[in-house]
Amino acid sequence: MQPDAATLRLAVIPRTDAITNALLVLAGVLLVAGAAQIRIPLADTPVPITGQTFAVLLVGAAYGAPLGATTLIAYWLVGLAGAPVYAEGKSGWDTFVGPTGGYIVGFMLAAALTGYLAEKRWDRRFSSSLSAMLIGNVVIYVPGLLWLAHYLDTGVNDTLTAGLYPFVLGDVIKLFLAGALLPAAWAAVKRFRGR
Repeated sequence: MQPDAATLRLAVIPRTDAITNALLVLAGVLLVAGAAQIRIPLADTPVPITGQTFAVLLVGAAYGAPLGATTLIAYWLVGLAGAPVYAEGKSGWDTFVGPTGGYIVGFMLAAALTGYLAEKRWDRRFSSSLSAMLIGNVVIYVPGLLWLAHYLDTGVNDTLTAGLYPFVLGDVIKLFLAGALLPAAWAAVKRFRGR
């Protein structure tokens, strides 16, 4: 009986949990960075529509809380260090402390919470995975809107007009897409880990 390609690969390069997790973090950072470049600028707000929330919620739910949070913390740090991973290929401290920095903080929190809910088996049915991702989306908005209000020095209505209302329809679409792709993402992570 001949060994398959995966067995041969593991014989040449044994994969430890640390290596596997590092590769998953790298893949997650690249997914979120790529999704950040899917961008639609809007008039009257410094916050663009991007694919980031889709990627953040998918990574969190597929990876679980510790690895999901680690991935988004790595995304934040790589962007701070100068890699062009934020929307419009931006990076650095000035971008982070700009109007969208609170959303980046929300990404880290949402990945952890969505991952935690997935670990509690909220990812097993489409309806419950949508609920977990909706909660994660709310978690993105809380620091995002607070940060934006402080940055723009605006009241509640102007902040919601600049940072929430234009994004609701797109977020609903992204939630359904992420929920539909979650079983495949979860299976891919499980297979990559060799379990």
